[in-house]
Amino acid sequence: MTKQSFIKGTLILLAAGVINRILGFIPRMALPRIIGPEGVGLYQMGYPFMIVILTIITGGIPIAVAKLVAAAETEGNESRVRRIFRLAMAFSFTLSLFFTLISFLGAHWISSNLLTDSRVYYTFICMTPIVLFVGVGSVIRGYFQGKQNMIPTAVSQVVETLIRIITVLSLAYVMLPYGIEYAAAGAMTGVMIGEVGALLVLYLHFRHDRKKMPHSPIAKIGSAPIVGRWANLKQLLKLAMPITGSKLVGSFSYFLESILIIQSLAVAGIATSLATSQYGALQGMIIPILLLPSALTYSLSVSLIPSLSEAAARGDMKTIHMRLHQSLKLALVTGAPFAMIMLVLAEPLCYYLYGQSQIASMLKMMAPVAMFIYFQAPLQATLQALDRPGSALVNTLIGSLAKLALIYLLATKPEFGILGAVMAININIMLVTALHWHSVVKLLQFRMQMIDFAKVGLGMMISGWASYVIMYSNWLPNDGMRFLISCASGIALYLFFSVVLGLIDRNDLLRVLSLGRKIIK
Repeated sequence: MTKQSFIKGTLILLAAGVINRILGFIPRMALPRIIGPEGVGLYQMGYPFMIVILTIITGGIPIAVAKLVAAAETEGNESRVRRIFRLAMAFSFTLSLFFTLISFLGAHWISSNLLTDSRVYYTFICMTPIVLFVGVGSVIRGYFQGKQNMIPTAVSQVVETLIRIITVLSLAYVMLPYGIEYAAAGAMTGVMIGEVGALLVLYLHFRHDRKKMPHSPIAKIGSAPIVGRWANLKQLLKLAMPITGSKLVGSFSYFLESILIIQSLAVAGIATSLATSQYGALQGMIIPILLLPSALTYSLSVSLIPSLSEAAARGDMKTIHMRLHQSLKLALVTGAPFAMIMLVLAEPLCYYLYGQSQIASMLKMMAPVAMFIYFQAPLQATLQALDRPGSALVNTLIGSLAKLALIYLLATKPEFGILGAVMAININIMLVTALHWHSVVKLLQFRMQMIDFAKVGLGMMISGWASYVIMYSNWLPNDGMRFLISCASGIALYLFFSVVLGLIDRNDLLRVLSLGRKIIK
């Protein structure tokens, strides 16, 4: 078993995340051109309900498995690691199978009564088997994360993305002559095939790992006593349920948000087909751009949970503070240039990605809150790792209630429309991040240097000004070339000022690049 350090594990997941985000944008760019915004709306509309189901199954179990496996690894108790895995797998498989059958049987009623557009039925049917594949795969991911081996997760993500690129676009194109509802269903079938590929990769890694491990049921001398099956299940659920509850609030809020947005737009006098198109543009085009840099924050969060859990088990507060500071500073420094580009170059970005510059107003409104998104993931991971999932649950619930109320108040007004929903989502993001920050500071007496925020702000302003001047001064007749040079110049200038201002240490940067080359090899 290859156990990686916190930074190395993060970099492995980051490399996979960056590859996935870049490759994943191929179908996101091409799909609107094949099936249009309305088709994207149908493709996206079933996701919120499915995410609620997946949250029930995978919201807390993988994190609980990672924490328990990490603790058992620290004790050297390999037999307990195996028992935890078998128990979690049996529980997750049973739950996944149950919800898969329920979703199949209730597909007609769900698509007609909950999802507001009956045409989503075909997409929903094609989406339902994903529950079983993701449920099983999430336990294997949790197992490897607990052993701090991020390679299987990274490889499975890349394989899933590569398969999805081919299958989503080809099946959507093949099914388009039958109608956009069938094209959206074809695209979702491609997603399902990608999940099957990811699960197969995880299974092969797991088989290879088990062959190398000793199979003696006897624990090492000095390790914790063998815990019974029911005690293990109780501990697993004790860790998983608050985390699941916290995530369930967010996913259920997302589900209600999808219904409320469409219905609020109808109250504002917008036709159903146009409302579906606007919802598709927001969730299928704008949000993915906003989340592009979150490959880093996801990587940090996944690596942070077992790392902080081990440190907490040792009572090592110094390591906890150091890891948290590393994560938040990385999220701040690396997310800033992307937020700057999304704000300054929103129109050309939307045009070259989707061929629809008219949706740029939504991106401009959401770009300033992007930094709150990137900060939120490590903060939530910290609360989960330090056994404070209840705090994350309350914070998410407060933000969700505020968002839903604001969607109804703002999106029903004709002068706001879909932009009212964007404002509500922005307030939710800022509120939840601020509450998570307060909870972490209160728990750990944690502080960050405010000068770092000032330095990042200065770097963003200077690089943003340069990008704007390069893009809109018409010094080059080719718009596409100006856009590429503008992006590259802005990021390069930001990196330069980050080194000059001390946000990025030059020697650390060289070490990271050197480590990155080793990981690639």
